Amino acid sequence: MIKFDDLLTQNANGWQWHIPKHFNIAYACVRQHVEQNNGNKTALIIEDDKLGTCELSYAELDSLSGRFVYTLKELGLNADDRVLIRLPNSSDYPVSFFGCLKQGAIAVPTSTLLSAPEVAYLAKDSGAKVLVTAKSMWPELKSILAEDTQLSAVLLAGPGEMPSDCVGLNVQVLDLEELLNTNPIDDSIVASTPDDPAYLVYTSGTTGYPKGVLHAHRSLIGRLPASRFWFDFKEGDRIMHSGKFNWTYVLGSALMDPLFHGHTVIVHEGANDASTWPNLIAKHDCTIFIGVPTIYRQIIQKTEFKGSDVPSLRHCMSAGEHLSDEMLLAWRERFGMDVYEAIGMSEFSYYISQNKQQPIRPGAAGFTQPGHDVVLLNEENKPAQSGEEGMIAIPESDPGLFLNYWQLPEETEKARHSGYFFTGDYARIDEDGYIWFVGRKDDIINTFGYRVSPHEIERVIKTHPDVADCVALGEELGKDKVLVSACIILTPNATTTEAEILSFGNSHLAKYKAPKIVHFYDDFPRTKNGKVLRKQMLAELAEQNKQPATQGA
Repeated sequence: MIKFDDLLTQNANGWQWHIPKHFNIAYACVRQHVEQNNGNKTALIIEDDKLGTCELSYAELDSLSGRFVYTLKELGLNADDRVLIRLPNSSDYPVSFFGCLKQGAIAVPTSTLLSAPEVAYLAKDSGAKVLVTAKSMWPELKSILAEDTQLSAVLLAGPGEMPSDCVGLNVQVLDLEELLNTNPIDDSIVASTPDDPAYLVYTSGTTGYPKGVLHAHRSLIGRLPASRFWFDFKEGDRIMHSGKFNWTYVLGSALMDPLFHGHTVIVHEGANDASTWPNLIAKHDCTIFIGVPTIYRQIIQKTEFKGSDVPSLRHCMSAGEHLSDEMLLAWRERFGMDVYEAIGMSEFSYYISQNKQQPIRPGAAGFTQPGHDVVLLNEENKPAQSGEEGMIAIPESDPGLFLNYWQLPEETEKARHSGYFFTGDYARIDEDGYIWFVGRKDDIINTFGYRVSPHEIERVIKTHPDVADCVALGEELGKDKVLVSACIILTPNATTTEAEILSFGNSHLAKYKAPKIVHFYDDFPRTKNGKVLRKQMLAELAEQNKQPATQGA
């Protein structure tokens, strides 16, 4: 069995990585447990508010992903061909994901929140040959087949009848449910090396278009420190995650990492409210709960649940954005335990976190996880002194680091310097070794745990015929409440309303990216060179948002 101590050890010279000649994520997460006679153990439980509860053992996940391997081979896919996965939380997600990695294809997880034009862009940019999506999503996604993509097959997942409008299309449209029931099992797993590509995720880019981040199979090895210094895994753990598999945060912390260590994961699909998560934790005797600060805040503010209602729970985790000190203290008082935070990024997953070995210092991000030789570099690209702000840089030798930006060699090269990957994130370290995260020096919007590129929003909103210019901002309306706002300059004589702009955004962008507020301007404040002064605009909006409270005082 692949063990932590076989891949990462500590000696007098510090922590040392031991990377094997061959490594495959699907083998590590699924097949090895079957070979160790643990195939009957439950790997996944999916709670669907419409379909009920579905469970998969490790052996069942291994068999079904083997049938998916057979399907890909029958479709003529070769190693490194891309498979776009746009599915809700369901058993088909891990089956498709691990099936791709067994066969040697590159899985491309995609959010169900993306609009059809956004999915079409990802299909074109990735060059995906196959799209895996749910039957219920077919009506909204059928239009992308008219786009100039390389798709040759669409696999429609989930129970129910196949749509009647699949005949006569220029691609094969097949029933994945039927294929997984009838296809033979292909037990083969490609003998991948640690550096072979495994999956491609997309993150907000500075050009207004999502940027592909290609990860190797070794990325799973690179997240090993988190299993000990953030998760605090114990034998028999049952992990409840509030997120969706497609999100990089969840793909790692709710799928690959727990399964690598042989644990059971529980996820939810469908309508939910603040009480959903405590109820599911209690129902399934979960020991670990993973969420975003918004979920913790909702549970505290909208329910009366307390620690005695979830007696099995022993460890809570959060990422995506900072959990306020008030919420941490409220959770500690109500549930009798801390919430341990982590910081990560699409290119490197989570590498800085709080842990049970050191007390949480409110406001601090925690510590670099052992095994990751992260440094902070000042403006002279020299190691920052204690208390000095510096850019977080990661050695290129770290196995958790991504391979490259998909088809963007100049972007990849720009991010690598003297053996380091420059994250663009800034932090400082205090005299006790605690890391205080400062953030990026760009304009990425962090709203309810999602990182959103303002340039991507602006690109879309500017396509409205009445919009002459647009600046997207993350407008802070209260503590831990940042909403996407669109600052608009209309074309002459246009009378477009805020409601119309909001509707346009909702129709053309994922819901979490779409603006929630609109401000109309005659012109934006700019530098002499014409660059928009975003910080000044944010400051002015913040001042405006204070006015009602001042007047009412």
